[in-house]
Amino acid sequence: MGHPLGAAGGGRRDGEGRPEYGGARRFIRALPPLVIAGGVVFDLATPPAYTASPLFSAAPLIAAPFFSTLTTLLTGIGAVLASVGLHFYNGTADEVPALTETLTVVTVSVLALLINRVVRRSGERLASARVIAETAQKAVLPTPAERIGGLQCAARYEAAQADAFIGGDLFAVQDTPHGVRLVVGDVRGKGMDAVEAVAIVIGAFREAAEQERTLEGVAQRLERALAREGTRRHGLDAFEGFTTAVLAEIPRADGSGTFGGFVRVVNRGHPPPLMLHADGGLETLEPGEAALPLGMGDLAAWPDRAEARPFPPGATLLFYTDGLSEARNAQGVFYDPAARLAGRIFPGPEELLDALVGDVRLHTGGGSTDDMALLALSRPATGQPERRRTMPVVPPGGPGHQA
Repeated sequence: MGHPLGAAGGGRRDGEGRPEYGGARRFIRALPPLVIAGGVVFDLATPPAYTASPLFSAAPLIAAPFFSTLTTLLTGIGAVLASVGLHFYNGTADEVPALTETLTVVTVSVLALLINRVVRRSGERLASARVIAETAQKAVLPTPAERIGGLQCAARYEAAQADAFIGGDLFAVQDTPHGVRLVVGDVRGKGMDAVEAVAIVIGAFREAAEQERTLEGVAQRLERALAREGTRRHGLDAFEGFTTAVLAEIPRADGSGTFGGFVRVVNRGHPPPLMLHADGGLETLEPGEAALPLGMGDLAAWPDRAEARPFPPGATLLFYTDGLSEARNAQGVFYDPAARLAGRIFPGPEELLDALVGDVRLHTGGGSTDDMALLALSRPATGQPERRRTMPVVPPGGPGHQA
């Protein structure tokens, strides 16, 4: 099973669990002066026929993509002064080769300054675009409250590293007259288009969760919202996205404040949620029938059917996007959340997600190529824990519902 959750390993990490690269940063910071110093030593230790000009030219080029404009300028000046100083020391300052070498170092230093400006402006534009996308995403994807309708709730959005574009992972939880309803999904695409699609799905869910009597009705409202968006766009800007999603509903017993002990799930092509029991047992809530993602209703049509599963006191439901299940280590092995969580017991959903995020970082070595959304809901334990049951046959409308 590899490293257990929360185990140490994978190198030194910062307070948030990310790997530290202080040693690499210090080495890069020291590299330009080391190259210049190496050039001086090389020139002094070799016959006059050998020149350290390539090393002096390399120093500002090394500084250009990693340091500020001022540091790059100072590195270039240092390289030129070292070259000129050595020629005076060797008594060759008035010779043509010396002038040529000095002119080469000056020219490369100027080019390094130009490279530095291009890199910095490109980085600023990329950072600005990402900040805008992240701000827009946070506006449409607020963090849910710690308690919703009597359930403990925790959520995480882990953006992909290595400057990857922001993705379209989403989650929303809402306390409604029909019980606590939620959606977790993953929009096809990246960047601002994905954020826009997230806004459409979340907006449709917020409204449908309050108005629709059944969870199947909520799913159909989301389908129609994406279909309308596809009709609205034309040409090259056509809306070609689809959304894998899992919707769930934890109804209350006979309209009371207590829960009825089960959860209904509609899965539209999304990774199945996990049920973590209070005794460490784990179940994967696989759908009984495969279904296409939302937004692909024109390819095939069949009625959504909510499946009921037990949700006993003390249990936790974990919903996630494929950024978790498709996270790979250096050998290309995918992360298996069911295998990594089986037999584990957590005090609450917050601790579960903390341990899960840390374990994924251990598995991947601190990097990921896809965003990851996590949502966990825990039903409070009672004084007398419920006995584990086999899945009851519960009609889509709940107990007492007549088809």
